[in-house]
Amino acid sequence: MRSATAPPARATIRCASRVSYYALKPDVRVIAPWREWEFEGRPALLDYARQHNIPIAAGKEKEAPFSIDANLLHTSSEGLVLEDPDVETPDIVTKRGDRRTITPEEAPDQAEVVTLAFERGDLVAINGQPMKAHELLTKLNDLGKKHGIGGLDLVENRYVGMKSRGYYETPGGTILWCGHRAIESITLRSRRDASQR
Repeated sequence: MRSATAPPARATIRCASRVSYYALKPDVRVIAPWREWEFEGRPALLDYARQHNIPIAAGKEKEAPFSIDANLLHTSSEGLVLEDPDVETPDIVTKRGDRRTITPEEAPDQAEVVTLAFERGDLVAINGQPMKAHELLTKLNDLGKKHGIGGLDLVENRYVGMKSRGYYETPGGTILWCGHRAIESITLRSRRDASQR
């Protein structure tokens, strides 16, 4: 059995997959081109694809200024224009058309009070309106974007031992996290209280 892994953008997922492969089939042969072959970046990979008649998706032949991964919870932008930590995150990343949140400078100066309702630790309603989980997160994303919440430029320590700078947009998740922390602060016992029992 063989398994090929993807380019370095998803290093942590690759490590978790590899550990799972070994757990299920210890003699599995994992092929990890970015770790084992002599590629020195995207241009070398594209050259290899051309030499071996591997199709390249339209528009992918040119060097992209950064890559974007997105799902309902967040958007992460990584690569090229973000690799130098001395350079501020450029507008091409923070002000692109499909961005998940606006910058704080663009946000209105007017606050908006939002009420979150939790049941058994799960968010169930916003401003008294019950919704399904994906609808709640969509609504929080809209509220967060409107107020410039959830944009974060950071350098992370990857599981595979490398550092990676990215710009992360998690407006709804940020509101949810803050709301949940507030609920925890009034419902959970402190460590000091728990240790005195």
